[in-house]
Amino acid sequence: MDQELLAMLVCPESGGKLEYNRETNELLCRESGLAFPVTDGIPVMLVSRARRLSVEESLGKQSGTPAAS
Repeated sequence: MDQELLAMLVCPESGGKLEYNRETNELLCRESGLAFPVTDGIPVMLVSRARRLSVEESLGKQSGTPAAS
């Protein structure tokens, strides 16, 4: 994920900061609890296409590779 693009994007629901998760290829917003997919390198910033984060993901306690910003 391009760091300049990531710095410009915010969650469309909460306006919160996004983190890129390489393992799931998603942009995570812990504030709103949503994960937005990245398809062919393009973030899909639609709340209707996002999935809800698990409690562990929301708290940043994922198993495996941690989210990278």
